[in-house]
Amino acid sequence: MNYRSDRRNFIRNTALFGAGMFLLPDHLKAFSSIKKSRVRVGQIGVGLRGQSHLDLLLRRDDVDVIAFADPDKDMLADAQKAVKEAGKKAPIEYSNGNTDYKNLLKRDDIDAVIIATPWEWHSIMAIDAMNAGKIPGVEVCGAIKLQECWDVVNTSEKTRIPVMIMENVCYRRDVMAVLNMVRKDMFGELLHMQGGYEHDLREVKFNGGRDKDGVEFGAKAFSEAKWRTEHSVKRNGELYPTHGLGPVATMLNVNRGNRLTKLSSVATKARGLHRYIVKHPLGGPNHPNAKVQFKLGDIVTTQIQTANGETIVLTHDTSSPRPYNLGFRVQGTNGIWQDYHAGELNAGFIYFEDKSKPHTWENTEAYMKEHDHPLWKRFENDAKGAGHGGMDFFVVNSFIESIKREAPFPLDVYDYATWYSITPLSEKSIAEGGMVQNIPDFTRGQWKNRKPIFCFDDQY
Repeated sequence: MNYRSDRRNFIRNTALFGAGMFLLPDHLKAFSSIKKSRVRVGQIGVGLRGQSHLDLLLRRDDVDVIAFADPDKDMLADAQKAVKEAGKKAPIEYSNGNTDYKNLLKRDDIDAVIIATPWEWHSIMAIDAMNAGKIPGVEVCGAIKLQECWDVVNTSEKTRIPVMIMENVCYRRDVMAVLNMVRKDMFGELLHMQGGYEHDLREVKFNGGRDKDGVEFGAKAFSEAKWRTEHSVKRNGELYPTHGLGPVATMLNVNRGNRLTKLSSVATKARGLHRYIVKHPLGGPNHPNAKVQFKLGDIVTTQIQTANGETIVLTHDTSSPRPYNLGFRVQGTNGIWQDYHAGELNAGFIYFEDKSKPHTWENTEAYMKEHDHPLWKRFENDAKGAGHGGMDFFVVNSFIESIKREAPFPLDVYDYATWYSITPLSEKSIAEGGMVQNIPDFTRGQWKNRKPIFCFDDQY
């Protein structure tokens, strides 16, 4: 398939959005106030992740940050400090409780919002934003309930307002180089993919307050430990699927010529978080949190099937002592790539039949440099200093440039719904002893005709 030719024809002629066909100049008609040279942004959530987005927005000459919404006064102060240091006008603050963001959404001088809040708010806020006529870019996690995935899709189709899922790992340099190799057919026909979230988060889930070590979570804790750890107490499933799933989904053209059909999940027993509390110098067996019963299994494994006959394995592992790695594997009829340290061009193994020495891994560095994605070559200087090795630049740039150009988001509402749905479906599967669950087709059959558009070399 000639993806570049298909994509150019697709962009030139139509965008499939929802169940119907909309001409590209029409699908953002609600945003007649947008000046194509600038985008006016509101930020809902200015914690540590929100501040990372803010840093990138403040670097741009085509963005005005109009307002913040966050009930945490300390985080707001940090965000305002960053704005002042950048020499920009102080955004208006909405800090009167968890729902004051709705007053931000009432403003008529905001075109789009970036939502970087606790997970349970993502879909609620995205829906409220669309109903208020604002374009949402939403940080990643998994859905709390399956129905919210449909609610986001239905609202987007009804309001004709697009949604972008802000999955930065799709833009990781080595991942995009492998995507480039996939599109060059170097791996042959794809067969099996792996990815996950294998990240020791025990120090994130527990702390003793701002910049302090400890074993606290909830009201006494700082940042994510205020809310994220509670999910480990109450839920057992693939709680953070998009980092592992998103990159391989773009390679498999999920929702654009392919789709996810079924999954089955299993979980180990829960031991890591309790052990961390007991062994910590500020914890111990008599600490109140040592009595907490954590529901989340230390390692959750999810198997996924696709319509085109590939398989995917996701691994969620955030409670074990381990170095960080997302565990990617791309395997086709002609070769295989496996990474063992996130993002480093020389940190992985690769093998191609009839090219590599039989039964011998090659180092990835030469391949990564030779097949470095054209977008990384083009924007390398712009990405310097951006979070997560530069990939945060690409996700924010895609969000802003898509709005300016009235172009479809490369990671859209159907990706949002499909990837988010893995979490509640995995919880149900585990609760039912690993029973297979059907993954809904959020495109309502349009995946058969939609063309791949993610990160082609003529994009932006």
